[in-house]
Amino acid sequence: MGKRKLKRGRISGRKFPLVRTGNKNPETSWGHVADWYHQHVSESPDTYHEKVIKPNLLRVLGPIRGKRVLDVACGEGFFSRALHEAGATVTGADIAPELISIAKKAGPPDITYLAAPAERMPLPDESFDAAVCVLALQNIQNLSGALAQVAHLLKKEGTFVAVLNHPCFRILRDSTWGFDNDTNIQFRRLDKYLSESSHEIQMHPGSAPGITTMSYHRPLQLYMKEFAKHGFVLAGLEEWISNRVSEKGPKAEAEDRARKEFPLFLMLRARKQ
Repeated sequence: MGKRKLKRGRISGRKFPLVRTGNKNPETSWGHVADWYHQHVSESPDTYHEKVIKPNLLRVLGPIRGKRVLDVACGEGFFSRALHEAGATVTGADIAPELISIAKKAGPPDITYLAAPAERMPLPDESFDAAVCVLALQNIQNLSGALAQVAHLLKKEGTFVAVLNHPCFRILRDSTWGFDNDTNIQFRRLDKYLSESSHEIQMHPGSAPGITTMSYHRPLQLYMKEFAKHGFVLAGLEEWISNRVSEKGPKAEAEDRARKEFPLFLMLRARKQ
């Protein structure tokens, strides 16, 4: 076997160094990186948000014109705006007032935004036809509380779509890319999967190493158990791959092949019973 070169993992296409855990009050809000996040998802035409997640999310939701849709942990409103453009009446909620402020400024004014944690959104029960949570469940510490709240807010038979960094292949600190020079194969190495874990991530390691946020790894079976616990039944599951292509080089073919085999994102579509 040839020498294996391992590379760092990524979150949503961007490398984030990990720092040691142990913080008694972990920062789960992304409010302290609000400006960077807004620029990352809204001002670049080539993000995974734009190229991969948005078209697939709208396809999976189906016709939403005239429906009431809740965007849980909406951030600066990227997907709230996409849902609105598709004809939905949209409410977005996020724990970070800084992100909600950016979302309100971005408009349009008929999207309703509120600053609230996912487990305590002050909205009427059974008032939404559908809810989405995109790339946020893995950053929410109280997963069970968040799912319980979504279940209360959805109408009976309402749809909940969650998009996650794939929990089977994108495990912070415990998954990496490697390359086998003998076989010209790029492979995915997993050191752990079933064990839950949490990690602080440096958002700006060079300029501001003290700015961190939290990410939580949970195996797929835990998500399934929590969905069922709160009255959801699984109605669909999809795994979405990267849209990117490697630049020409000796490893380009292997890298492109690996992108098609190891999905970046997991989509879970559930229905409230």
